[in-house]
Amino acid sequence: MIRILLACGIGASTGFMAANMRKIAKQQGLDVSVHAVSKSQVMEYADKIDVLLLGPHFSSEVAKYQNQLNDHGVKVTSIDPDDYAALDGESILETALDLMEE
Repeated sequence: MIRILLACGIGASTGFMAANMRKIAKQQGLDVSVHAVSKSQVMEYADKIDVLLLGPHFSSEVAKYQNQLNDHGVKVTSIDPDDYAALDGESILETALDLMEE
């Protein structure tokens, strides 16, 4: 199972995105879990996730989270702004899966 966490300011917009991603994953028969939280809660999940996707408005903080989560083996990136705006769960799920393969 791949455990994906989405994080933004308060977790509301990423909550919709997580629901879209779960729907796509189920349709594709993928074994993933997708949750959304406020960025302030990320470290509470450090040992429970494989991938952290930050909302595009927090892309400048990717390096900070990479450093904080490095010892936990968590891959970190930000969500593409176009995918985020379109609530494109399929593309964002693909981003997370591609990141796991790196």
